[in-house]
Parts: sequence; structure tokens; C-alpha cells
Amino acid sequence: MAHSARRDSPEIPDFSLLKRLARDQLIYLLEQLPGKKDLFIEADLMSPLDRIANVSTLKQHEVDKLYKVEYKPIVSTSDQLCFLIRPRIKTVKWICDVANADKAARKIRRYKIIFTPQKFYACEALLEEQGIIGDVTTDEWAFSLLPLDDDIISLELPEFFRDNFLAGDQRWVRAAGSALHLLHSLYGPFSKVYGIGRCSKMAYESWREQVEEGEQRPHQAEIGNVFLIDRDVDFVTPLCSQVVYEGLMDDIFRIKCGCVEFGPEVTSSDKSLKVMLNSQDKVFNEIRNEHFSNVFGFLSQKARNLQTAYDKRRGMDIKQMKTFVSEELKGLKQEHRLLSLHIGASESIMKKKTKQDFQELLKTEHSLLEGFEIRECISFIEEHINRQVSMIESLRLLCLLSITENGLLPKDYRSLKAQYLQSYGVDHLLTFANLRQLGLLVEQQPGETLTVMETKVGKLVNDKTAGKLTDAFSSLAKKSNFRAISRKLNLVPKSDEEYDLRVPRDMAYIFSGAYVPLSCKLIEQVLERDGWTGLEEVARLLNGHEFAVTGSNGADLKAKNDAQRIILVMFLGGCTFSEISALRFLGRERADLL
Repeated sequence: MAHSARRDSPEIPDFSLLKRLARDQLIYLLEQLPGKKDLFIEADLMSPLDRIANVSTLKQHEVDKLYKVEYKPIVSTSDQLCFLIRPRIKTVKWICDVANADKAARKIRRYKIIFTPQKFYACEALLEEQGIIGDVTTDEWAFSLLPLDDDIISLELPEFFRDNFLAGDQRWVRAAGSALHLLHSLYGPFSKVYGIGRCSKMAYESWREQVEEGEQRPHQAEIGNVFLIDRDVDFVTPLCSQVVYEGLMDDIFRIKCGCVEFGPEVTSSDKSLKVMLNSQDKVFNEIRNEHFSNVFGFLSQKARNLQTAYDKRRGMDIKQMKTFVSEELKGLKQEHRLLSLHIGASESIMKKKTKQDFQELLKTEHSLLEGFEIRECISFIEEHINRQVSMIESLRLLCLLSITENGLLPKDYRSLKAQYLQSYGVDHLLTFANLRQLGLLVEQQPGETLTVMETKVGKLVNDKTAGKLTDAFSSLAKKSNFRAISRKLNLVPKSDEEYDLRVPRDMAYIFSGAYVPLSCKLIEQVLERDGWTGLEEVARLLNGHEFAVTGSNGADLKAKNDAQRIILVMFLGGCTFSEISALRFLGRERADLL
């Protein structure tokens, strides 16, 4: 959700309604199994569930004990078991084993399976095959969207990217369509829907089907336009190292469901601490979108301001002191606690990034994006792999090299792959196969993109000139689409002048002024042009599937009211915190495109 901090910015819709709806539906489903029951929760549902219905809420609705699904015999003594799970064959098979073990032990229990966000035929077929379909009741908890902050909502589908883009399994498309349908019914009608990518188009069509099946209830729109974008439209942006504060927090500490766990090195105690990272944290809210180079300056200024606020106590009379303690002291203490945590986190980030030659890493990434000094970049990647600096970062660099260069030369591909496997183990052969299938790490095939006409020219003429011509076509074929797209959209700003990161002039600040994220630039251009007119060549280079549809909802398009200025951006396959920061910047700078 692109949102701005400008004074004239429209009010963001109240997404807490999504949380309340999800909680009420879950409570209703739990009450369908009356009496005390034990609840088994799949591991990756525990954090989202905690944001929606905490333990005390579940206890109020007769949940006795909570267990994590661990795929082993259970220790529960309850007569009623409820399972809250994803529609995964492995988990359903485990539930079948639990039920069949109870049958063998002549233990009578009631079982209820709640699938989220939907149940699949394959799961029910397995229950039938295992002979327990009559012993269990199944339901769906249509938990589509989790609000993580005022302007961020998440599908919380960790398998979406792998299933859709790697395995070609489109089962989550309907879940994305249902999420759009829910937003449309609560905050629509939408004025326009833009999108690019095969999955986006299918999600849009799934949503339209659901709209046509249901009844339309006219109400005041709170969201104007929607932009859907597939993750595979822009793989370059998530491969670049994040340098905004929130992005680095995710890289180092891993943000899960808007929450982060700080270890003793941050808390300066012997205990870890879970902290919510959202706009309610005043310190974090002011630095989350900042380039990391600006963060320490802000934190030191904040510390001075806090000290000044504390020093006001001196010279106060009793009445003033009473007012200070009742109105200001609690807030100052909370801010002081948060400030200490963020200073500790920043120091921890600095230590870890300094160890990994972070500046050299960024320099290599920037060279790859610009297409300069490629041999030096390959040497750096080889050193990175051989020193075993970071398994994931080495892979990221290899993928970035492959995408920006439209594949690796065969000798480079074989050499780098061999070095990686020697450093990190041959079990990563499957990783390379998966990355190849995704198009993230591939070997150049000579002349693989030659047109039919160009191939015929090469075959017809045999003299030296023709040979040169064919060579020229081969070199053209190897040129990356990224380079062509980058030139057309000016993704890599000219580096002839200094970029002031304290006063950013465009979205490139999120990558130290070296690169404007392709995904965000596309969104800006399409909104600016009100469609794909003039971007046909860019869309073709991105493998098409672009669309722009005007909503048939009778919304007033003449007056660009507040709702029309709210843009919902939906990334199918995940997005980075850097992209969120870039969209927030776009919202601040371009009020007309907010």
C-alpha cells in the first residue's frame, strides 16, 4: 500500500477490520466443536495466529492446551482434537496416523481439521484413502490477509513463490483472488486495476469470477486503484543487498509477521526480547525508510532530545513535577527503551556488515547493475565463495550476475558452479537445478534468441562478411533484457554527480543512488500514464501479460477524491522492505500518484 506522510495525504483505510473478521470466523469454527479441546497448530501459522487471536482469546473459547504440529505421536489426553493447518499432504497424513493409532488403541475421540486459507481436494481424498473421512469434520478458515502495519497487509503464504513460480502449481491463485475479493467488498469498488505477469492475470480473473458470483453492495470506496505484479517480473531488486534500516533489520534479525526477536547482544542483558516493528514504535517509524548511513545521526540527535526532555525536571515546583510524571514521564521512558534497542540493533548490524566486507559487496552489485568491470566482479564472487563468507550471499551474487548478463558464459558457469559445490557441498546440485528452472542462474546458449530470419541469413551466406554478421547477431542474442529495460526506464542513474542520501531525489536512494527498483519504476510509469500506453516494448521485454482494466462500478472518476489517491500494490510471490520504502517515497514525492 503506497502511503505518504504529507499533510494533504488521504486517510489510509482501517485494515484492523481484516483482523477482526479473521478472529470472529476462527472463533465460530472453534465453537463448532463444543466443549474442551486441544488445539494443534502448524508451525508457520503460530506467528500469524498470535497477531489475530492470542492464547487468552483461545482459552475463552474452550481451547484447553495448545501444541505445535511436530509429526510424531501426540501426548494429548483430550477427547476432542482440533487441527489448524495448511492444506499440506504431509500434515494430513500425520493426522490420519494419529486417528488410526487411536483406533488401534480403541480410544474414541472427535477430530476437527480447520484448513487455512482453503482446503484442497487432494487432502480430502487422502482422508478417504486412509479410511478416516467419516471420523473427522473439515472446515475452511478463509484467513486471506493479515494487517502488519497501517499500510502493509500480507497474504502470509510462505509456499506461494516456490509452488507457483518453481513447481508451476497454481493452487494459490484462487487464494490471491479471494484476498482481492475481500478487499473489494470491504474497501472497494476499485476504479482501475493494472497488472503485469501471468499469475497476476490469473488472480485478477479469479477475483472477477468471484465478484460476478456474489452480490454487489454499493458503498463508499476507500481504495482507488490496484496494481498487481508478479515477483518474476523483477528478480533483480530482491537480489540486491538492502541498505534501508528496515531492510537490514530483516536481513540480520528476520522480521516475522511484523515482529523481530533481539538477542542479548542488542538488549544488553542475558535475555532475548520480541519487539513489534510498526508505526506505533515512534523511533522505528522515523528511521525505517532511511538509508542506513543516516540512522546513527538520527539516533544520536534523538538521544540528545530525550536528555533535554528529562532535564526539564530541574527547577520544577511540585505541581509541575506532578504534571510531568503523569503526562510525560511514561512516554519518555518508553521512547528511551526503544531508542536503546534500536541503537543496539544498529551496532549489531554494523558489526556483522563490517565483517563481510559490505562496501566491497555493494560495489560489486553496482558494477553488475551498470554492466562495468564484469571480470573483476566474477573474481570477487569467486573469492566470496572460496572464503565461504556467506552461502546465501554468494548465490545472490551469482544470480545477479546471470540476470544482468543474460546468463553466464559456459566456462564461467561451470567454474563458478564447481567452486560453489566444493565450498558448500554437492547437495546444492538441486539448488542449481531449481535456480536454472526459475531462470535465475543459467548458462548462455549461443544464438538461443536468434530470430528465424537471422538464422536463415547465417545459413545462406558463407563468406567472411556473413560470418561477421552471424557473430553480430549472436552477440545481440546474448544481450540481457535487463540492460534493454534498464535503458528504457533509466533504472541506473548516471553516476557523474554525487548522490546526497540525506536528501534523496528519487527511489534510487534505497540502493545508495545506484539503481531504481524495476518493480516500483513500473508502478510509477503505469500510474503516470494511466495504463501501458508507451510501455509496450518494456512489457514485451518482461514477457507480457500486462493489463489495465477500468472498474465497472460507476465510481466517480472526475473528482480525484481521497480514495482515488490510495493505490493498493499487490506483489504475488513476495516483496522486499526496500520496495516498500521506495513506494512510501513515491507516495510522499508524488501526491498525484499516491
